[in-house]
Amino acid sequence: MPGQRDFRRSNLALFAAGIATFVLLYSTQGLLPLLAADLSLTPGQASWTASAATLGLALGLLPASALSDRFGRTAVMTGSMVAASLIAVALPFAPGLTTLVALRAVQGAALAGLPATAMAYLAEEVHPSALASAMGLYVAGNSIGGMGGRLVAGWSAAVWGWRWGLVASALLALAATVAFRLLIPPARHFRRTPVDARALRRTVGSHLRNPLLLRLYGLGLLFMAVFGAVYNTVGFRLIAAPFHLPQSVAASIFVVYLVGTASSAGAGRLVARLGRRGALYTAIGCTTAGLLLSLTDSLPGALLGLVLITAGFFAGHATASSAVGRTATHGRAQASALYLIAYYLGNSLGGTLGADAYHAVGWPGSAAVGLTAMALAAGVTLYATRRAIAARRSAAVGTLPV
Repeated sequence: MPGQRDFRRSNLALFAAGIATFVLLYSTQGLLPLLAADLSLTPGQASWTASAATLGLALGLLPASALSDRFGRTAVMTGSMVAASLIAVALPFAPGLTTLVALRAVQGAALAGLPATAMAYLAEEVHPSALASAMGLYVAGNSIGGMGGRLVAGWSAAVWGWRWGLVASALLALAATVAFRLLIPPARHFRRTPVDARALRRTVGSHLRNPLLLRLYGLGLLFMAVFGAVYNTVGFRLIAAPFHLPQSVAASIFVVYLVGTASSAGAGRLVARLGRRGALYTAIGCTTAGLLLSLTDSLPGALLGLVLITAGFFAGHATASSAVGRTATHGRAQASALYLIAYYLGNSLGGTLGADAYHAVGWPGSAAVGLTAMALAAGVTLYATRRAIAARRSAAVGTLPV
């Protein structure tokens, strides 16, 4: 419960875990223009160093969630962070794109043990009344890690080159891993279960037959597609015409993640005030407004657009991810894993499509990818709203006297 020592420690530990995860997962995203220039790559080719990690993570999530059911949440999270950090130490020595992409895919798979397990840990250990708040703080750690990792890597790379940027990311992630291990309380409500492939298939099948979970998975994919399309290409845009910012200044753009920290931490209050669908409509509207505003050639306008995109994205993700934990009545680790599979597949898809669209027509192409995703997200949420209204009307009719 909020106010208890273990509640504070678990929040701080998962905050550190979120930092380590996103420092490692997006360690190359702020370096894409430098990678493209040094290795003679197109934006689409360079973006694969970011997309490969999220793709590897998506593919590893279900096996990792099964291992967490067998060996425990904290053991799997710790092993995942240590393995991914060690791979990070090897990344600066990659001789070229092929090796770098392969190592990033393996690193993403190694990281898979943390995200779904962390969500299951919170769902099991935190009182339901505080789950949205705790999940928001975890997502806030993700945003701090995303910001800090990109800033440290980008600033280091601007001075010494992209390989030293990767070194800086590895050191930051190792420090966060140590903090997590020292802080995380033991799981008191975890019940060990054997790894059973048939039981896993049944659990996954039941989740995939749940309409509400399917809608939440779709929303996670669509929000993350916007994130990938925007953040895989914003660095290229800022160093090109009409802005012509130096690399060190362009790397500083990731300070807008602080907005994501605030919006994700406040998602619980937004849901309490507007309900889940109201919070989702707000997140979709904020993200869409940011995408439209980002089309301006005015630097202040473009930056304000990025702020709105970031705020809307993190609010939408925190709302959808916390709803998964409340909706799943069994197999929470697998339910969370399926959400994150969709989420990170959305990142890989949006990042690749956004980078290719940017290469073809510039920033309007990347923005169009994001706007399409938000239009689909609005459609999913509107469908859920109409279903809920119809269900309430049916229930009301059922209570009328015959």
